[in-house]
Amino acid sequence: MKIAFYAPLKPPTSSIPSGDRLIGRLLMQALGEAGHQVELMSRFRSYDRDGDAVRQHRLQVLGQKMANRIVCRINKRTPADRPKIWLTYHLYHKAPDWIGPHVALALGIPYVISEASFAPKQENGPWALGHSAVRDSLAEAEMVIGLNSEDAACIIPCLSGPERYQSLRPFLDNTPFLSAVKDRGVHRKVIAEDLSLDPKTPWLLTVAMMRPGDKVQSYELLAKALMGLREEKWNLLIVGSGPAEDQVRALFSEMSGSVFWLGKVDADRLAAVYAASDVFVWPAVKESPGMCFLEAQAAGIPVVGSDAGGVPDVVEHGETGLLAKHMDVSDFAASVRDLLNDESKRLGMGRAAAMHIAARHGTRTAGRRLSALLSEAVQ
Repeated sequence: MKIAFYAPLKPPTSSIPSGDRLIGRLLMQALGEAGHQVELMSRFRSYDRDGDAVRQHRLQVLGQKMANRIVCRINKRTPADRPKIWLTYHLYHKAPDWIGPHVALALGIPYVISEASFAPKQENGPWALGHSAVRDSLAEAEMVIGLNSEDAACIIPCLSGPERYQSLRPFLDNTPFLSAVKDRGVHRKVIAEDLSLDPKTPWLLTVAMMRPGDKVQSYELLAKALMGLREEKWNLLIVGSGPAEDQVRALFSEMSGSVFWLGKVDADRLAAVYAASDVFVWPAVKESPGMCFLEAQAAGIPVVGSDAGGVPDVVEHGETGLLAKHMDVSDFAASVRDLLNDESKRLGMGRAAAMHIAARHGTRTAGRRLSALLSEAVQ
């Protein structure tokens, strides 16, 4: 099947790494592996960060012009070369879809959304235009495929029928992580030498962008939790960079001898860093769906996260990791301490984590599910 694909928040071809870009790429990969032809229809970003009504209106006009151009372009093709369905990935009030509904209607093809969030409290806020557009897009959608179970309660009332909401487990390509697990000893030795780390001391790992807002708040909670574990033996490896790096580094200043900054790590090396570590730790303030948790588990290490957002969708509490109460520093610290002091539990959870991801959260599994859902939408 030929599928028209679009991501209004950030195109999969963006040069700036993020979880959103990664999921967009994974959706295209999973559909490609399932035998579909996926075409990225536009790189247009409808994102407005600051709640600027004038900018939002301008983005709306630009998006509608782009939609008209796409319709003209596709209408020049032969029927066999035209897409059979439109798939938009991730829309919310700051990044509505000004293109997909118009094109799908003009071409007479189903309009499908993969991951959306709808916040009723934004109805009269600074993003009221985008909020209204998201509500309209949801009402027009033949199907909404949810990656975060927490979003369903607000989305389903916007649909023409509850049956139009379908779930999809978050997923990733676990191939590089499986390979890294096999060479864990080698990776650990190399990293230990590079950073002058004791390989016998448990290594905690965090992988996250450093930007204001939820990310910095998560780093702040992590720092507070680890401050309460100074009597334990551990080292923390932090992978990430961003505009708030100075602020993040300041949070860990009192633990400088135990914290190691790896900066931005290329994707081909990141799997090795995961596999070489012992426990992934991230408080996950408003994390959805938690790709870092998928990656850590795929690399065979247990995780400590939060019991909110999209994290419970990908972590089996007590089996592949531990989920602390959301925003609870003491509970998070206790969960980390539990795994620091029990090597057999760490290893057992790590093995279970790798099997869990391989069985339920790989691209092949996701591709089969997506194929079935999109075929249903077309029929």
